[in-house]
Amino acid sequence: MTDQAFGTLTDIISLHDELTPNACALSCDGESVTWGELHDRVGRVAHALTCLDIAPGDKVASLGAPSIAHVVGLLGALRAGACIVPLPTSATGPALDGMLDDCGAKAIMVDAESRALLGSFEDRLRTNKIALDFSSSNWLQLGDMISGATPDLPLARIVPEDDFNIIYSSGTTGVPKGIVHSHDTRMRQALRRSFDLSRASALLLATPLYSNTTLMPMFAAMVHGAQTILMRKFDAARYLAIAAAQRVTHTMLVPVQYRRLLALPDFDQHDLSHFKLKQSTGAPLDAALKRELSERWPGRMIDVFGMTEGGTTCILDIGAHPDKLHTVGQPAPAHDIRLIDEEGRVLPPGATGEVVGRGPFMMTRYHNKPSLTEEIRWRDEYGQIFHRSGDVGRFDADGFLVLLDRKKDVIISGGSNIYASDLEAVLSQHPDVADVAVIGVPSEAWGETPLGLVARRPGGNVEAAALREWANAQLGKTQRLSAIEFRDALPRSSLGKLLKRELRAPYWK
Repeated sequence: MTDQAFGTLTDIISLHDELTPNACALSCDGESVTWGELHDRVGRVAHALTCLDIAPGDKVASLGAPSIAHVVGLLGALRAGACIVPLPTSATGPALDGMLDDCGAKAIMVDAESRALLGSFEDRLRTNKIALDFSSSNWLQLGDMISGATPDLPLARIVPEDDFNIIYSSGTTGVPKGIVHSHDTRMRQALRRSFDLSRASALLLATPLYSNTTLMPMFAAMVHGAQTILMRKFDAARYLAIAAAQRVTHTMLVPVQYRRLLALPDFDQHDLSHFKLKQSTGAPLDAALKRELSERWPGRMIDVFGMTEGGTTCILDIGAHPDKLHTVGQPAPAHDIRLIDEEGRVLPPGATGEVVGRGPFMMTRYHNKPSLTEEIRWRDEYGQIFHRSGDVGRFDADGFLVLLDRKKDVIISGGSNIYASDLEAVLSQHPDVADVAVIGVPSEAWGETPLGLVARRPGGNVEAAALREWANAQLGKTQRLSAIEFRDALPRSSLGKLLKRELRAPYWK
């Protein structure tokens, strides 16, 4: 390595192999590996990838559900010096094709369940194809790669600024923005003390591997020598059974998962007394749910507001501030968060404006999108870079942030970001559609869900159910419209701007 004071994630896994080789590092659906086994497999995958001419800085993509093989593949790519690109399994085939083309992956790792998502463009892939858990012609098998390689490959030369990962926003129909994090950012995230992790901790995760909701706490657990327990697919009853049996101490979930857990009739019969810290992220956590979690589930409960790009993170310790449940908390340690007006001027205390922030865990850039990278940035009078959140809010007298509206037209459903413009682009292609707007409306199950508001062309006679089915057939599974409603016309300003706030208002009273 270039800088001996800088340690990578795979360096630390090597250290755990030396100190506690027989301790459990990772488990998923009945399978588990020790730190010694994990270190060995990661080294072998790294060696096999270098034999495929994967060099430091190259991109290695993956597509699949959480599994030990999937994590081993990602860690092996990192040890080889590659930049990992976990692709969203919620995306459509054409969207995945666009992401692979955008990142220029030299290899892709896929599991059997997700292979069908590649669709017709699988045969057109001009990259190394690695099967995580199946056998097929023209595919390399990860198991064969591990058994035929040595674990003693010298570590790749990595410096703090090197690319660690590209995370694409999930569920879009076009090519979404690829968020690039450096090794330095990921290590500082993982080392922070706010997770309160140790070798005695057990972290249970039940969100996809392409999500920062999973990656961030998982890497932190690995750095601190804690055990990580992955669920291939979330099931509320099974989650509680695992949490009780494994004496889980930590978790990170999205609000819809907490809601489903608390709704189980036997929730209070499970022993959750070993929990030290629960965190929620990915979508707003309403005050009633915050209160219920604090009262019924032992251990600290933290609401995390922020974005994968970093910079705007706020933390609400629910038990410590029961009178602030209507807020998203205070700026996280080492974060500078401000409010600005439409002209980019900093607003005084008590004013309402767009939330911008900077902190120690900010992305490097949007991959291949310099103009969008510059668009998200705001600079203060000293030239320091802040990230624009697109959220509108105000700070109360105690410095807690109250969110009022979203400037960005993003619907957050079940922890996934859904971009209304993607859904509108699909609906507008129907011959009977003259004008369209997609908005988020309240949903007990998902927090909010997309609703299509449509003005039909003269003579158009498509029915709402038929139009919804037609559009959903072209959308990713997390994007799908919950309903279609027809309007004679959609409200627009004198400049032709769609007045979505007017459209949303009746549903959010």
